[in-house]
Amino acid sequence: MNVPRTVFFVATLALISASVQAAEPSFSRKQITDDFWAEGATIGDFNHDGTPDVAYGPWWFEGPDFTKKHEVYPATATWQLAKPGEPAETLPGFMGAKSPKNGYSDNFIAFTDDFNGDGWDDILVIGFPGKETFWYENPKAEGGVWKKHLCLASVDNESPTYAPVLADGRKGLVCSSGGFLGYALPVKGQPDAEWTWHPISPKGPWQRFTHGIGIGDVNGDGRPDMLEARGWWEQPAVLDGDPAWAFHEFIFGKGGAQMLVNDVNGDGLPDVVTSLEAHGNGIAWFEQTKEDGVQGWKKHMIVGAKPEETSHGTVFTQPHALALLDLNGDGLPDLVSGKRFWAHGPAGDIDPNAPAVLYWFELRRNGKDAEFIPHLIDSDSGVGTQVMAGPLGVGKKPGILVGNKKGAFVFEQK
Repeated sequence: MNVPRTVFFVATLALISASVQAAEPSFSRKQITDDFWAEGATIGDFNHDGTPDVAYGPWWFEGPDFTKKHEVYPATATWQLAKPGEPAETLPGFMGAKSPKNGYSDNFIAFTDDFNGDGWDDILVIGFPGKETFWYENPKAEGGVWKKHLCLASVDNESPTYAPVLADGRKGLVCSSGGFLGYALPVKGQPDAEWTWHPISPKGPWQRFTHGIGIGDVNGDGRPDMLEARGWWEQPAVLDGDPAWAFHEFIFGKGGAQMLVNDVNGDGLPDVVTSLEAHGNGIAWFEQTKEDGVQGWKKHMIVGAKPEETSHGTVFTQPHALALLDLNGDGLPDLVSGKRFWAHGPAGDIDPNAPAVLYWFELRRNGKDAEFIPHLIDSDSGVGTQVMAGPLGVGKKPGILVGNKKGAFVFEQK
């Protein structure tokens, strides 16, 4: 029997497609601590052994099993758990899931980099909104508490980030401070010096609890631009004298979390992925359009307030953290997000006690159309003000790290 080449080719493609879909990643769950120390966490090789470790609050945990921990800075915070008819119990960390009351940590977001150029991973800690940001110097093989260096005395916004801010790839701290949007850069050759603040806007309404900020090349000119809930700020070609960047107004929601720039549908125009309201509902990607040279934005819902707002019907509240990473190896960046657990405690927000879900959303393209397909990872972790996606485990496959009021969780690909 002779099978026509076209039929054979189509059947072969179907088999390949089925095998690719069957290779959907699955994750193992490991809670490395149930103490609440931070609302974020970071990945790095802190002992220089070639295996990823994780840092959460004042501790870093050795990979690949994350059972052995070491202090980064003094772990002195404690709180009292009252028990009827019994003496109060002193517990480490801050009031979180173990407490009937709400508490806040002094560590909201963390990043890893080699800040002094010695070849060892250091840790950047962004504290409570409006407070200082420090980087902690890896003591290398000597061990012990890490030396603290001030980056910036006042860091505002609930989703500041550390990312490339200049066309040459130099990284900086992206935030608002003193009512201005801007970024802080390390001083070249002076790792002990406080970072230099560069405002990019006139003084405006930004304060420490403002929601939504990001950095990325929105217009494709090779220079990272800054994003906020009300629009985006275009980086000029010349930065001498800290000129104000040109503002392009567009409402990207009521104030979400991280604002991520990526060409979602592959049409050559950078798009924006963000949550719409950090303490409410909604995640969307905004497709950038160009008609007669005029920029526009088209909203596509990823997670809505109601099931009917998306084709898959996924709904959860308080999407206070997002990250992009290719999790399934198809070359497209997938989205990681979930519900922030107890942002303001057990009664402070919409659906505070609903399951603390964590999802990855698979990016699929069909021509110039694109969609994010939800995959539930876990229902008892959620996210904090940060969720970190990166290489984890011995094989360094892409995994997910969560730090929040339930503690710290590592999700490795099986």
